[in-house]
Amino acid sequence: MTLLAVLLFLNAAFNVLVWPTFYRRVAKDSRAHDAQGKATRFLIVHAVLIGIALTLAAASVIAGIAALVV
Repeated sequence: MTLLAVLLFLNAAFNVLVWPTFYRRVAKDSRAHDAQGKATRFLIVHAVLIGIALTLAAASVIAGIAALVV
């Protein structure tokens, strides 16, 4: 179970370290906002995907803790 927990914690760490940085890059992209400054589908889709990745990171931490406890 320890190997499983380590894998889950590594997955969570990767997601938490990589995706927020990626979001900052996407938000600065010229395709992220239209001429009026409104968020485009490009930004919205990426924000949703990043939100899902961070939710999975949280689930990985919970599952990793559960793997260590059991």
